[in-house]
Amino acid sequence: MSSSITLTARGRVAPVAGWASLGLLAIGALYLWQFISPTQAALLIVGGAFGVVLYHAAFGFTAAWRVFINERRGRGLRAQMVMLAVAVVLFFPLLDAGSAFGNELSGYVFPVGVAVVVGSFLFGVGMQIGGGCASGTLFTVGGGNARMVITLLGFILGSVIATHHVDWWWDRPAFEAVSVVEGLGVTGGLALSLALFATIYAGTVYFERRRHGALEQPAAAERAGWQRFLRGPWPLIWGAVALALLNALTLILSGRPWGITAAFALWGAKGFEAVGIEVAQWGYWQLPGNARALEASVLADATSVVNFGIILGALLAAVLAGRLAPSLRIPPRALAASIIGGLLLGYGARLAFGCNIGAYFGGIASGSLHGWVWLVFAFLGNVVGVRLRPWFFGDESRQSRQPASC
Repeated sequence: MSSSITLTARGRVAPVAGWASLGLLAIGALYLWQFISPTQAALLIVGGAFGVVLYHAAFGFTAAWRVFINERRGRGLRAQMVMLAVAVVLFFPLLDAGSAFGNELSGYVFPVGVAVVVGSFLFGVGMQIGGGCASGTLFTVGGGNARMVITLLGFILGSVIATHHVDWWWDRPAFEAVSVVEGLGVTGGLALSLALFATIYAGTVYFERRRHGALEQPAAAERAGWQRFLRGPWPLIWGAVALALLNALTLILSGRPWGITAAFALWGAKGFEAVGIEVAQWGYWQLPGNARALEASVLADATSVVNFGIILGALLAAVLAGRLAPSLRIPPRALAASIIGGLLLGYGARLAFGCNIGAYFGGIASGSLHGWVWLVFAFLGNVVGVRLRPWFFGDESRQSRQPASC
């Protein structure tokens, strides 16, 4: 059965899906340019680029952390440190200036308290049970992973449920928001951040060599030159640099860093309202920005538009790579894992002011202390999630594998 599905996907479905993704990106950009704004059109294309990069580089966070926890292989974590290093070099001067090309810029700088600690920990557990992070869920959905569609639905449901409770969580004890850019200046903030990245990078090298004697080498490339660029797979370092550049472009275009999960809460809230649940009465949806987003079209929401682009870009990349082979076979325990993991991901992200993209990537790139706290407690949550995975997925092989999203 699975071989026939793969043959059908590659022989018939894949070309149609490839043209469809290109067509939707082009038509969507033209529509947004004409009826919403040129910025939204540009953000859809940026989202498409994010999707291609994530898919071709297999740049995930979940498996990178799991492989380090289980095997002390740190190639994926080192790529994340490179990504963050490039990002802060781009972000800190922009945020210090406060504007670019006439657009006001602001980073993701939030208080550090109980909500961030609990939310990031729950998110970390959900990463391993659900099989992906926020970016990983989107690009694997675009790449044809049916199980991750279930995770995404759970993610959306968990996000909107959290908006009913989040004002209580945000009222728990917390320290004021801290920005190293404001506190230390651009030079001091860069020096501190780069030193921390280098320390983590060196730590992964130490633990990997201690366990294995040598660092893991990437697999030999199947393609070279333009063939590799268009069809993948990409080295992780390409993905790291490209994601940092695209995040900086998102900051310039939208005025804030790349985010993902706020859109999931919005999609869920609109779904709730469609069935008669008045979420507009909840405190979260009475905040000015959230209230406006709830009343407007999702196409006016920058985060939603980028998310749509990621799915379409990943679909295009999967077709180019010749790897689009969807399957609807999901074992019962894996189905349960997707639902439970998705709920934890969505709920945790709202509590912690974001996910691995908005809180971790965007927070640290913005110089926010809450991004580092998110990293610590999300990693601890991943440790717990890794211990829970065998119940859902059986005894997993401890052989080395390339870090991916799930």
